[in-house]
Amino acid sequence: MIQNSLKKEPSAFFRWVVLLFVSLAMFGNYYVYDSISPLADLLAKQLHFSDSNIGLLNAIYSIPNVFMVLIGGIIIDKIGTRVSTFVFALLCLLGAGTTALGGSLIVMASGRLIFGLGAESLIVAVTTIIGRWFKGKELSFAFGLNLTLARLGSFAALNSPSWGKEFYNNWQMPLIISVIAAVISVVSVIIYWGLDVHAAKSFSLRQVPKQDEIRFREIFSFSRSYWYVVLLCVTFYSAVFPFQTFAVKFFMELHGVSREFGGFLSSMLTLSAMVLTPLFGLFADYFGRRSMLMMFGSLLLIPVYLLMTYTQINLFIPMAAMGLSFSLIPAVMWPSVAIIVDESKLGTAYGLMTMIQNIGLAAFNLTIGLANDASGSYTMGMWIFSVLGFLGVAFSILLRKVETEPGAHGLEMGIGKKVQDQV
Repeated sequence: MIQNSLKKEPSAFFRWVVLLFVSLAMFGNYYVYDSISPLADLLAKQLHFSDSNIGLLNAIYSIPNVFMVLIGGIIIDKIGTRVSTFVFALLCLLGAGTTALGGSLIVMASGRLIFGLGAESLIVAVTTIIGRWFKGKELSFAFGLNLTLARLGSFAALNSPSWGKEFYNNWQMPLIISVIAAVISVVSVIIYWGLDVHAAKSFSLRQVPKQDEIRFREIFSFSRSYWYVVLLCVTFYSAVFPFQTFAVKFFMELHGVSREFGGFLSSMLTLSAMVLTPLFGLFADYFGRRSMLMMFGSLLLIPVYLLMTYTQINLFIPMAAMGLSFSLIPAVMWPSVAIIVDESKLGTAYGLMTMIQNIGLAAFNLTIGLANDASGSYTMGMWIFSVLGFLGVAFSILLRKVETEPGAHGLEMGIGKKVQDQV
């Protein structure tokens, strides 16, 4: 007991090393997810997939997570992050391998389903790890750096038609590369496990109370602020990721660009986020005003889809605006949950949030694919995305109202400012 009390907290350097490896696990995860979009036209030509089929490959990724991520979040709180991250990363690798071995819609969809079972729960686990290692420190900045490395995976996948052009003669080779990315994810998780074991033996770590039993009723105990953040999450990501599913094909068919340039335009979201998300996170740590920042990010989304549909505007302009939103909202939104929710329920809270997010992603990937096929154009889908932007603004306003009342959680406060007492 005396020996443990003499141990020091982990150094800042050690915390950043932990962040590096869990973020590399996310890099592989994001690469596999975004490996489908650049292949859309090849899947249509070589395997005769329709837009509905292509939408299904990303929608089915989200469908099991309507339930799995909530269970996964509770499992994380129950057994800890070491074992859970390893199991989830292995599922990602199995799913990526199955998809690459496909050739039929059934096999490829099965692979994406297996990948989805592990991928979203892995994101919940990594998010929980960061929340626990950086709570009370540079929390938003750490989340931002994590998203930067994770989205480097998306950037690499979306630009693979450029750096790996020779692999795009056939639909299968780019998916084999995605299997390599999944291997990187597994190796990174193993290294994190070793670091966490070393930290437990060598440093004085804040003890996180484990849940003695799985209690689903606890999900109804979360505050209004938490639920407004969740609703903003589902509307925001439903307006961005289903768009990216069809973005390269949309740019090629409506604006006449090449696959390589279409992939680059889509990856502008990722490139912006890689640079700006950590900076926005650091800004939010010190400035506070998180609900206002999320409101501004939602406003940016509203006009961009209609501009790309009804005008011949330089595509860099709307994509830059979307990239700014894609950098700002996640940098503020995900750390907000760690501020709002008790630490012992953090895995459950992130699991529930990701579950609801996946309901939106599954529904809107299918809806946009069906809308494109039914109308023979992209117009209806782009209107749907714009409406989601309006809803995001509404939920941000409601969050701002709650967080400026007595009993607020301190979302509007920055580092060094006194947080209001809860009532």
